[in-house]
Amino acid sequence: MEKELTKLFEIFIASSLINNFVFTRFLGLCIFFGVTKKVETAVGMSITFTAVMMISAALSWVIFNFIMVPLDLTFLKIVIFIGVIAAFVQSSDTIMRKVSPGLYYKLGVYLALISTNCIILAVPLINAGEHYTFLEGITLGLGSGLGFALALVIMASIREKIEIADVPLPFKGLPISFVTTGLIALAFTGFAGIITS
Repeated sequence: MEKELTKLFEIFIASSLINNFVFTRFLGLCIFFGVTKKVETAVGMSITFTAVMMISAALSWVIFNFIMVPLDLTFLKIVIFIGVIAAFVQSSDTIMRKVSPGLYYKLGVYLALISTNCIILAVPLINAGEHYTFLEGITLGLGSGLGFALALVIMASIREKIEIADVPLPFKGLPISFVTTGLIALAFTGFAGIITS
């Protein structure tokens, strides 16, 4: 039991800090730069992404282990995972439109991009590749979602300050955001030694 909890903790820390999708693996940058103009939007997208990552990780794990592996269809995992994620995101899109129209309109086009986002797809692919158990897969989804949320909130906070800062003209807008992201990524490399194999 203690070994299992230690493994779950290691997966959580590794996915949220050490192998952060934005700062270490450089995935999901389109949404990262798109929604980090305001903290409020970043927090909304963080919650949405974390929920979608966890639920899609669970659904994909069940489909992979109980349908694809027995039928020897593992070569179709990318196509099937995209279908599962797209169906789930479409249903959550409809629910969000009814429950929270304000947040739905703030997220705009980025909500539709979630279904084929590389971060969302990476979680089931990593689960399948590493042969994680159900709990380990959900832990990976939670850790990855919270790591992405951390990246979004950090960047949104910095970008709000940069908007009022005296930035040289060639660096205004996205260029200073790229420089800032690179510096944060360098800082995140400091987490690399936390967990040793």
